[in-house]
Amino acid sequence: MFKILINKKIAPAIYKMELEAPFVAQKAMAGQFVMVRIDENGERIPLTIAGRGEKTIAIVYQTVGVTTQRLTEKKAGEYLLDVVGPLGHATDVKKIGTVCCIGGGVGIAELYPVVKAYSEAGNRVIVIIGARNKELVIFKDELKKTSHEMFITTDDGTEGEKGFVSDALKRLMAKGEKIDLVYAVGPAVMMKVVSDLTKPAGIMTMVSLNTVLVDGTGMCGSCRIEVGEETKFACVDGPEFDGHKVNFNELMVRQGLFKEQEKHACKIKGVLQG
Repeated sequence: MFKILINKKIAPAIYKMELEAPFVAQKAMAGQFVMVRIDENGERIPLTIAGRGEKTIAIVYQTVGVTTQRLTEKKAGEYLLDVVGPLGHATDVKKIGTVCCIGGGVGIAELYPVVKAYSEAGNRVIVIIGARNKELVIFKDELKKTSHEMFITTDDGTEGEKGFVSDALKRLMAKGEKIDLVYAVGPAVMMKVVSDLTKPAGIMTMVSLNTVLVDGTGMCGSCRIEVGEETKFACVDGPEFDGHKVNFNELMVRQGLFKEQEKHACKIKGVLQG
């Protein structure tokens, strides 16, 4: 059993939960995830670790289905049955120069430990984060403290500049900013656009395919994806891959595999999808 210390709403349909999980916290590294199960009757869902303390971990989730809605109902002092991890390969962090870390939507939270790790390794870290509007910009203060420069974009211009993360990246590249690595996490289409921008410039680009994870062990095959014309499983081979080699068209199709089942489950349980 894993005790819930905090479970709070940080943006519309987005929540942050802190859990007592000392053994997970001891081993957790940037880029890794955990499998969470609320109780014996619950499904197991993958959630990226968004921070850790000496004996605690933080996870950030968005209410998109029955299980994430049930998570919002849990109170501090209550427990989750299972928190398994850390799983997946950690981010390959080393000192390489200037790293541009890009996050979109709920992926902004997942970006935080990566930014922190690259900064602590002695890199100059530029952060670009984007969301639909001001209300959905999360982890702004945390990222500002752990990076050297930060840009915010919103679709409607209510915070930062109006536009997309790719617009800010284009501007940096156009003015001759020397970027040694781009790291992106967020919606598949965002990661695709970023990878398409950096490929002609020869900028190494890593993307996190955590959004396609299902069982976290490689057994279900739902996270199967083509990377460099080879079949990979995001949960056990990743979740991070070379963005220039990922078949994003296949990825986006895979993300829609269970939409009808999710809608059906939400209808039965009376849950509104966020």
